[in-house]
Amino acid sequence: MATQPVLSLTDIDRSYGQGETTLQILKGANFTLNAGETVALVAPSGTGKSTLLHIAGLLEHPDGGDVLVGGVPCQHLGDDQRTAMRRNSIGFVYQFHHLLPEFSALENVMMPQLVGGLSHKEAAERSQQLLDYMRVGHRAHHRPAELSGGEQQRVAIARAVANAPLVLLADEPTGNLDPETAAYVFSALEALVRQSGLSALIATHNHDLARRMDRCITLVDGKVIPFDA
Repeated sequence: MATQPVLSLTDIDRSYGQGETTLQILKGANFTLNAGETVALVAPSGTGKSTLLHIAGLLEHPDGGDVLVGGVPCQHLGDDQRTAMRRNSIGFVYQFHHLLPEFSALENVMMPQLVGGLSHKEAAERSQQLLDYMRVGHRAHHRPAELSGGEQQRVAIARAVANAPLVLLADEPTGNLDPETAAYVFSALEALVRQSGLSALIATHNHDLARRMDRCITLVDGKVIPFDA
């Protein structure tokens, strides 16, 4: 029997007003992400990559269509329900790490777990394990400003998966890094995704990185289509 997709976008429409004109970004876009699958989203800037990710991550409402996370339709969920769904089922990694500067790497990774109800001891142990896995465990008690760009992003990845989400969404996660560091960080991200069985949708301009994923998609005229990277 076929397994249920962990993420489905069905007939998604999204437009923005620009002066007196309307800019149609997504037009009946459809996308399905299966359990344990990694998908690269490769498309030029301005085609709607971030919009698609924001809608998939319940950060933005589409004008039409629906998003299903773990089979649950989300279009008519209230704000509190959407927040709970994001906290429990979706992990985010952005181009910039967005770590909280006043807290250590360990505390940054602990934060979503504490909010989710885990004890301080359990959160600290799991956070240290994740940082060790990402090869930044020795920097656990350093604040973000004391970490290199690659270290910051690996901490951000650890934080994104801290609550064992169903889906990991990443928007140009290596975009701010030099090529060598980007390759290293992406390898760490890929290993973590494969090891944990996470499903991931990763927007990237890097075709070499995209080819390492299970499949590639792009956006053309507001629709999601297959892409050969």
